[in-house]
Amino acid sequence: MSSLFRNTRLAVLQGYASTGRCRRNAANLAVKPASYTRRLLNSSVNGTGFISVVDNAPQLVRSGRKHGLGIFVLALIPITAFALGTWQVFRLGWKTELIAKFEDRLIKPPLPLPPRVDPEAIKDFDYRKVYTTGRLRHDQEMLIGPRVHDGNNGYLVVTPLERGGGGSTVLVNRGWIPKSKKEQADRREGLPTGEVAVEGLLREPWKKNLFTPENQPQSKEFYFPDVQQMAHLTGSDAIWIEETMTPDLLKAYDREAKGVPIGRPAEVNLRNNHTQYIFTW
Repeated sequence: MSSLFRNTRLAVLQGYASTGRCRRNAANLAVKPASYTRRLLNSSVNGTGFISVVDNAPQLVRSGRKHGLGIFVLALIPITAFALGTWQVFRLGWKTELIAKFEDRLIKPPLPLPPRVDPEAIKDFDYRKVYTTGRLRHDQEMLIGPRVHDGNNGYLVVTPLERGGGGSTVLVNRGWIPKSKKEQADRREGLPTGEVAVEGLLREPWKKNLFTPENQPQSKEFYFPDVQQMAHLTGSDAIWIEETMTPDLLKAYDREAKGVPIGRPAEVNLRNNHTQYIFTW
């Protein structure tokens, strides 16, 4: 009986002690900061001394490395694209005005070609309709090719036009013929004799691009219309006329079969892709 009493008394005393410790711990938790409370809880739960990242925020540390050429290249890309796009805007305006100027010349009635023409003044009459008369010098004919027309391979026929009455000799691009009609013996109907009338566009000479081979006049091989060279070979003035005709499919088929050159339509054929280039850049 006495031992039971002693055990009961001991349990009561331990309960009071435990209660006191809990109260002291609670009091300590109440007065400590929240970070301390979290550390205490984490330590008591995990038993590893774990500290939350919330209590130890990461700090930025300078590595001391300098930016290399890559950052300069990356910064240069948008600047270059903006510059090229702006340049294409100006090119678009220039090309649009140029085409409008040429189209305005096309609607005007044709002018008679003067007996003597200053080659330096051609740029002010580019795409201007003109007409003249004379005799075609088929013995000095030159073929430029290869040239493709409606998917068929062929040549452009360039013939000097010898004008009477003191007029100068000029070069006439008569149009396209198929490759099968290269020899004059195969296209007699395309070689008119006597005086002929020619109506076409007065064109300014253009430059050869880097991908076109050089002409071989000694073997009568011409790859591009070098007006100065052709004029020198034939004793003509450096005046280039492109003979025109009204587009007519049946007439074009008939000319192709007979070897009569198919003239170009009277229209401006300048490419204007600058709007596409603007969106590209």
